Amino acid sequence: MMLTKHPRMKNLIEVAESVASSRAAILIQGENGAGKHSLAKFIHSKSQRARQKIVSVNCSSLPGGLLEAELFGHVKGAFVGANQDKAGKLELAHNSTLIIDDINEMSVPLQAKLLKAIQDSEVERIGSNEAIKINVRIIATASRSLERMVREGKFREDLYYRINVIPLEIPALRERVEDIEVLAKHFVEVSCILNNKPKMKIHPEALEKLSKWKWPGNVRELENTLERAVLLNSDVELTAAHLDIPNVEALEDDALEPGMTIGEAERRLILKTLEFTKQNRTKAAKLLGISIRTLRNKIHEYRGENYL
Repeated sequence: MMLTKHPRMKNLIEVAESVASSRAAILIQGENGAGKHSLAKFIHSKSQRARQKIVSVNCSSLPGGLLEAELFGHVKGAFVGANQDKAGKLELAHNSTLIIDDINEMSVPLQAKLLKAIQDSEVERIGSNEAIKINVRIIATASRSLERMVREGKFREDLYYRINVIPLEIPALRERVEDIEVLAKHFVEVSCILNNKPKMKIHPEALEKLSKWKWPGNVRELENTLERAVLLNSDVELTAAHLDIPNVEALEDDALEPGMTIGEAERRLILKTLEFTKQNRTKAAKLLGISIRTLRNKIHEYRGENYL
């Protein structure tokens, strides 16, 4: 189920549902936390493969060597620690759907191997020469523009066109403010049920505060914010004071301005988020929808430019 009131999202869901029954590969692009994985699961649920278990792999959570083994599997003795045969995600997704999250984080050499597997509809486990036939529907997600990465030589053009048969792009939550209320009420209801809490309502002032925040972490940040509020609140109603997000009025000095460069806007957002989290890098990275490593690199860059 995809909850939305926004016209663009409604159209996106209609398109997704209309192509769900096909075998075409789908590329879903959008910011971190915007709901790409949820849309991918929705497509699978509406497809002819829905009875089969969906399989997924996240490219940003595994180093290159481990990601290759996770995708293609291995035979016993293929490398140190390979104590038994293991099927890879591509093999496990036979007759089903494989969601490849953050495919933009996949190394170029592994992209070439994935392309061959998709083209040939077969895989070879690491350490084996035996080809295993597969029938897999690929749904890839990306948090960066793959088209730009192709131009920069960071993503294979042939793989890009192979997975971009049906392109879908999810707008950021700040671009669909209409969805904040319906999603907020849903997340509060679900959180109360999962945490055995009495049913809670959201005060109108809380909804107003939610609608004004720009949500750098998108839907994931909204869900986490509301779950935290539910867990820490014993009242029957969530108020603006229960929400662990700043008032937008307090951020006016750091507002975006016409003509501002992307780099400057990014710097202001990162520094303000660090200020909001009291320099908690892990929390800031989560809110921003970036890796802790990326955040550390940005902080190092800003120190070199005397911003910190």
